[in-house]
Amino acid sequence: MNEENNKESVQHFLELIKKSRRGKFKIYIGMSAGVGKSYRMLMEAQALMRNGIDVKIGYIETHKRKETEALLEGLPVIPRRKLFYKGKELEEMDLKAIISLRPEVVIVDELAHSNIEGSKNEKRWQDVMDILNAGINVISAVNIQHLESINEEVERITGATISERIPDKVLQMADEVVNIDLTADELIERLKEGKIYDEKKIQTALSNFFQAERILQLRELALKEVAHQLERKIDTEIPKNIKLRPELFLACISTNDDSAKIIIRKTARLASYYRSRWFVLYVQTSHESADKINLASQRHLINNMKNATQMGAEVLKIKSDNIAKTIWETADKYDITTICIGKPRFKFYQLVMKTAVFTQLLNKMSKTDIDLVILS
Repeated sequence: MNEENNKESVQHFLELIKKSRRGKFKIYIGMSAGVGKSYRMLMEAQALMRNGIDVKIGYIETHKRKETEALLEGLPVIPRRKLFYKGKELEEMDLKAIISLRPEVVIVDELAHSNIEGSKNEKRWQDVMDILNAGINVISAVNIQHLESINEEVERITGATISERIPDKVLQMADEVVNIDLTADELIERLKEGKIYDEKKIQTALSNFFQAERILQLRELALKEVAHQLERKIDTEIPKNIKLRPELFLACISTNDDSAKIIIRKTARLASYYRSRWFVLYVQTSHESADKINLASQRHLINNMKNATQMGAEVLKIKSDNIAKTIWETADKYDITTICIGKPRFKFYQLVMKTAVFTQLLNKMSKTDIDLVILS
């Protein structure tokens, strides 16, 4: 065994050790607020405590719902840390206290929450990663609309901007994902009974987010996502010698901000559906060198690459004036099964079409199992 292979073997073994020491991660997912995620987490915490498990509440948001608050009785709660921000006293989950106390299981609600400026981590899901890495088991909850790769789809359904999001990889890291499901009628009835919001907010909610057609679409997204997670779990239990060839996606982007966002998001969804690794490729031509493109385009490109990484992609940046050839060579190198590009109206596609090598690329693809997907 050469030195390089030996390093890879050692690194793989270290990863296995880290994984075995890591806490188990369970996520309750729902189509909207009010389906009962916090309620179910507290029910589970009560059951764990009755069975002698050291379970503590790291953070819970009851929204003053009587049924939920009643389940807090008897459960040990780790006090929140208090800090001043812009002249106001605010509360946050105490990450240090949780890791110091080292309970067997900790309940952490509102997974997509953004921490107050000055906290160790920007997002609560990052706090959860720290807790898991400390060997503590975590039960958490999130609504489907906070999942990064379907953010734009949810905004079209609801008409509302969702600012707090979690990368898809967070859900994929969970050992167990449980969907809390209700029919649209059941959820609306809970709202009317005052079990979700107080009376002042009910009519506004019924006129906006809590419309049957919107709830049905969100419910479908939640059910599909949990089904994908189950498929991923099954996939890990199938022996390698009988597995099908794994899908590998290559998203090809340019400095066009709008098209890049669409290509990245849609490829992320495809990769999530197929439980696959995926790559983002940016081919930097001599016309797009750092001294020739404007600062806005550079900034958009960097942001898109950062977002792709957060969604689980491996980002590749290659300098070349032959875009189509570079795409093919990259696809060949990484055993890509599907190449994803934008619609013809996008500048990137036009650049590719102008190269004679694109014809060669299609000819080569016709003789292989690689698919070409043109995303709208």
